[in-house]
Amino acid sequence: MVSSTPEILRAGLTREQVVPSRKRIKLPAWLEVTKPRLIPLLLATTLGGMALSEGWPLPSPRLVCTLGGGALAAAAAGVLNCLWEQDLDGRMQRTSGRALPSGRLSPTAAFIGAISCTLAAAALMVSGVNCLAAGLSLLGLCSYVLLYTAFLKPRTPQNIVIGGVAGAIPPLVGAAAATGHVGLSGWWLFALVMLWTPAHFWALALLLRDDYRAVGIPMLPVVKGPSVTAKAISRYGWATVLLSGFGIWALPEGGLLYGLLLMPFNARLLQMVQQLGVAPENVDRAKGLFRWSIFYMFGICLLLVVSRLPMSAHFDLQAWALLQQIATGGQLI
Repeated sequence: MVSSTPEILRAGLTREQVVPSRKRIKLPAWLEVTKPRLIPLLLATTLGGMALSEGWPLPSPRLVCTLGGGALAAAAAGVLNCLWEQDLDGRMQRTSGRALPSGRLSPTAAFIGAISCTLAAAALMVSGVNCLAAGLSLLGLCSYVLLYTAFLKPRTPQNIVIGGVAGAIPPLVGAAAATGHVGLSGWWLFALVMLWTPAHFWALALLLRDDYRAVGIPMLPVVKGPSVTAKAISRYGWATVLLSGFGIWALPEGGLLYGLLLMPFNARLLQMVQQLGVAPENVDRAKGLFRWSIFYMFGICLLLVVSRLPMSAHFDLQAWALLQQIATGGQLI
C-alpha cells in the first residue's frame, strides 16, 4: 500500500535523510569538497578491473600506486565539481551548507587543492604504474568535470546515461595497471558499470527531484516523473543483471564460482526494481534500491576478487568435471 509516500516525496528529502550517517560525521571543509564517500566504490571497481586480468595479483608497490593515484584523481574531480557547481549548490537547500557556498573554504584554496591532487595523481601513476593507467585516470577526471558536470547535467535528462562513462573508467585503469593494456574483460566491467549507473543514480534522483526542479536541472524524474523513471530503472536493472552474467567468461578462472555467488545479488536487485515499479513514488523503495545498488556493485567487485583465489580455480575444475560427467552420462559416486 502506498499511502503518504507521494506527499513525502513531493516535500523532498535531504541527502542526510537518504544516508543518515552524514548527520553524524562532519568532515573538515578541505576533505568535504573531495567527496570522499564516492571514492571507495571507484577504487573497488578499479580492483575489479585488476582481478579480471592475467596480471592479477599485482605487486604491492604497483597496487598501492594505482589505488593511491586513483583516489587522488577522484578527489581532484570532486573538488572541481564543487567549484563548478558552487553557485548552484548555494541555491539548493540540501547543498547550501557545503564548504564552498557556505564560505568555509575559499574557491582559491579549493582550486589549488584540485590542481595539487591532479599533479600528484599523475606523478604517482606515471612513476609507479604506467602511462596508460595515468592517462585513463585523467580521462575519467575530465569526463566527470567537463562531459557530465559542465555539459550534460544541465542540458539533458539522459545526462547520467552518457556521463556515466566517468564512473566506468576505473575498471579500465585497473586493467591497464595490471597488464599495460585493456582487454575485453576490462571493457566488460566498463560496460557493466555504465549500465548500472542510471538505475543507481535515478533511484537517488527520485528522492531529490524537488531540489533538482528548483534549480532547473533536467534529471529524468523531474522531466518525466516517477512512473517513467521507474520503468527506465527497470530496463537498466535487467540489462545490468543480464550483462553481469558474462563475468563467468570474462574471468580468466573462477567463473563458475562467480556465477553461483552472483545469483542472490541479481535476484535481490530485480526484486527491488520490481517493487519500485509497482509503487514509483514510494520513498522507502527508492531509498532501498539506491542503497542496495551501492552494495551490489561492491559485491560484484568482491566476487571478482574472490573468484581469483586458488580455491576458486580448484572449485571450477571440480565443477566442470562434474558437469562433463553428467553430460556424458557417467555415474556419480
